[in-house]
Amino acid sequence: MRGFGRAAGGALIFSLPMLMTMEMWWLGLYMDRPRLLLLFLTSLPLLVLLSHHIGFERTTCWRDDIVDALTALGIAAIMCTSLLILFGTITNETPPQEAVGKIVIQMIPAAIGALLAKSEFGSPSGTDDDENPQSKRQETYGGELFLMGVGALFLGFNLAPTDEMLLISYQMSEVHALVLVACSLVLMHGFVFAVGFAGGSQISAGEPWWSSFTRFTLPGYVIALGISLYTLWILGRIDGLHLDSLVMATVVLGFPSAIGAAAARLIL
Repeated sequence: MRGFGRAAGGALIFSLPMLMTMEMWWLGLYMDRPRLLLLFLTSLPLLVLLSHHIGFERTTCWRDDIVDALTALGIAAIMCTSLLILFGTITNETPPQEAVGKIVIQMIPAAIGALLAKSEFGSPSGTDDDENPQSKRQETYGGELFLMGVGALFLGFNLAPTDEMLLISYQMSEVHALVLVACSLVLMHGFVFAVGFAGGSQISAGEPWWSSFTRFTLPGYVIALGISLYTLWILGRIDGLHLDSLVMATVVLGFPSAIGAAAARLIL
């Protein structure tokens, strides 16, 4: 029951900014249904992998991870439906198709929050270690990159629906974009390897700085950019844009996505 309680708390905290964002309500109304279905279907393997790495209860096989992912989606659906009704966003007069769209678009970040709840809200004393063997699992290189991708997706998904992403990209020049790319890389590398945040990594004395940069920071940023492009496309934010505008919008969203990837590397 504590696992369910934490999952509900994680779903609430991680989804609340989007549940109270008008652009997310609009997406539930006008987003293409094939893209909405694709978003939901692609979220399923992501949630299963996330449960495998950091679930909210003990799992011993992939079947358990699938059950956990579906449980997280169910908890997310309950939380999102309840709050959207409470906020008056879904009423008795809301068409069923619109209501389903509003709920589904909100369920994805809420389900991620439900699965991340164990990592974020677990007992600091370590008394929960026996409940969650994931905390003892040796993380692989691919697993670390995956968790960085989850962080990039979560933060990028928060901001991608907003008009400010495109507005900023219109205001920026190519020079601004190059500087923003450099800032994204420097901040990612600094957060994880330089400034000593809890959960960060130390570069050994005999290891050159570019080794960790090429192994983690650069691939992590490429992942953040790819997720940013996918998120902008699936939400219909870049439909009809020329290539240069598309690149600029991706770089702009890539900045918070890169910060999310670095944060995930620290806390997950």
